[in-house]
Amino acid sequence: MKKQLLLSFLAGLALPLLLACLFRQTPRVGDVESESISPAPAAYDAAVTLTVLNRSGNLQQMTLEDYLLGVVLAEMPASFEPEALKAQAVVARTYTCKRMEGGKHDAAAVCMDPGCCQGFRAPADYLGEGGKQTAVDKVRSAVKSTDGQVLHYDGSLIDATYFSCSGGSTEDAVAVWGQDVPYLRAVDSPGEEDAPRFTDSVSFTTSEFAGKLGLSDQGDPASWFGAVRYTEGGGVDTMVIRGKTFTGPRLRSALGLRSTAFSVSVDGKTITVTTRGFGHRVGMSQYGAQAMAQTGSSCAEILAHYYTGAELVRLGA
Repeated sequence: MKKQLLLSFLAGLALPLLLACLFRQTPRVGDVESESISPAPAAYDAAVTLTVLNRSGNLQQMTLEDYLLGVVLAEMPASFEPEALKAQAVVARTYTCKRMEGGKHDAAAVCMDPGCCQGFRAPADYLGEGGKQTAVDKVRSAVKSTDGQVLHYDGSLIDATYFSCSGGSTEDAVAVWGQDVPYLRAVDSPGEEDAPRFTDSVSFTTSEFAGKLGLSDQGDPASWFGAVRYTEGGGVDTMVIRGKTFTGPRLRSALGLRSTAFSVSVDGKTITVTTRGFGHRVGMSQYGAQAMAQTGSSCAEILAHYYTGAELVRLGA
């Protein structure tokens, strides 16, 4: 009797559960009680078109995605780590979107001159110059995986400046361009020693050196050099030469130096200037980003390091 009662009791529990399973409706998207299913965000880069001034001086229409692919192929070695390439894609996108709001060219957002805007190498040109399809695919993946991602500061797009190699430290924007920018601060950038342009030396005769600066070449050149003041990032802020004060950026331009982080030595009638790093050294160091990626840093961590206080956001989200 007890066994029959127990079986009846269990059957009474099982029947409602069985019926619930048989007649349960599939949850609909939007039902309050259904599981949350987030749809994949719509592609941003492929939906945006911009006008680019090409090397022939003609205007060219292309999607932001295609443009960024060409920029990253031109601006950073495809052999770099994926996270470094992603960081490059984000800063290139941020730079481009900022210029689309208003830039240096009347009819175009950007040009293909790296000395003015950003470099550009079409995949066909890259392959024609001996590049591999696997490298193009790797760069394309970096662009696609960061689709729409840009850097903001105080709700606005930043000026996402970048350069090749810092020589150990980046520079404050105010030290190079005379304008204080809160997210462009001097930060350490270790691990760049293997960069091909980490250091460089250029030598001048005393007459060449003096002529480039508009100075007299008379007297002992060892006595020409006076007080030097350095920036927070280790560059030359000011240097006194033959009693005249020059800024670091002025000397870099006049002497054709790779950076403002330099020292001077004199040997008889020869003046040698040794530089560290390559570029203006403001913003993201590309070789520094590579060094960080090699030690396990993510794209977001790289960007947070080089752009103080900037926020990574996605456009069109």
